[in-house]
Amino acid sequence: MALELKEKPTLKDYQDYVLEMKKERGFNLTDRFYECCLLAEECGELISAVRKNSKTGSVGSGSVVGNVEEELADVFIYLCSLANMHGIDLEQAFRNKEEKNKRRVWKRL
Repeated sequence: MALELKEKPTLKDYQDYVLEMKKERGFNLTDRFYECCLLAEECGELISAVRKNSKTGSVGSGSVVGNVEEELADVFIYLCSLANMHGIDLEQAFRNKEEKNKRRVWKRL
């Protein structure tokens, strides 16, 4: 069966897709710490891409300007993967956290 994402996927569909993709490609499915390290690495690549694409960012000779879109997608994939490893439904986690945030008082310093 070919791996395919629904036309209008839910967040759960993305999580399911990432799980199946990782199984199909033989990627890590159990080592949470390693997965967290990979997420951190991708976050670093995203930060670098954002910096290099900003007006004040500098790019040395031989350096490549990163693709922010691709790096965001990589971060999202690892986020879905970590949620799967911990048995977390990201949509429900988001809803739960946002309910807490709605009750907070936000100040700007």
